[in-house]
Amino acid sequence: MLLQVLGTAAGGGLPQWNCACPGCAGARAHPHRRRRHASLAVRVADHRWYVVNAGPDLTDQIEAAPALHPGPGPRETPVAGVVLTDAELDHTLGIVRLREARAGVEVWATPPVRHALLAGQRLGEVIGPYAPLEWGELGREPRLLGDAVEISALSISAKRPRYAVGLPSPTPPEPPGDAWVVALRLHEPATGARAVYAPALAAWPDALGKAVEDADCVLVDGTFWDDDEPVRTGISLRTATAMGHLPIDGPDGTARRLAGVRGRCLYTHLNNTNPLTDPGAAEHVRLAELGIEVAAERMVIEI
Repeated sequence: MLLQVLGTAAGGGLPQWNCACPGCAGARAHPHRRRRHASLAVRVADHRWYVVNAGPDLTDQIEAAPALHPGPGPRETPVAGVVLTDAELDHTLGIVRLREARAGVEVWATPPVRHALLAGQRLGEVIGPYAPLEWGELGREPRLLGDAVEISALSISAKRPRYAVGLPSPTPPEPPGDAWVVALRLHEPATGARAVYAPALAAWPDALGKAVEDADCVLVDGTFWDDDEPVRTGISLRTATAMGHLPIDGPDGTARRLAGVRGRCLYTHLNNTNPLTDPGAAEHVRLAELGIEVAAERMVIEI
């Protein structure tokens, strides 16, 4: 299995356009610290990839990844479609950037996420005249993505994006549950390779813990270093947990859960206030002692 990291930042990217925090200031002064919105590409066949989450900088991410460049035909692209872990704007706005795909845009999502995009963002009406949307449904049961990779969704939370809070229920009603935010489990039967991608973690359900234990590679939510970070840095009155992101450090932090996991573990979706955005921060040493890394922009992971 081959994975291409396209971006590793939380909402707003790094630097964020209206922020002068130390993380953003550092990224402006040192361009190598810049991070695009968290996204991942998964190869499912030769010259065929799916993008996981489509941020507003998606086309820039594609240009920065040679494996995703078009060709040899003038309109032949290896980007086969998009897989979504939630309906947040930071993970979906890039779908509109794919409107030039005249044959259609393939989008995989859970039923609640699909409803939010169609009824909340009106995505079908916006992009449909340019490129029709073709939907694939994510759920607990594995589905074949392309020719070689199976994908399934592990429910994480029922947190809706703000624009979807007041949406009327679809007809027929969406199934009960917490499939608004999911983690993805990827499995390549031919090699036995397994990976987990979970850029937003409001909780750590047992099913996720089992998937992480079985995985060869895990990329998880690294939005905030500790639970008080949003309040301490002045970006919010809520803690990290209250904002829907388990912190890295602390008694309930994800680092404790990942320590000792057999597979390779990396953090992604870093907020601009996270000290890990500074390559020289002492927090990197603490993670290294636990055998955990921070995903780098444009890195390629072969499992």
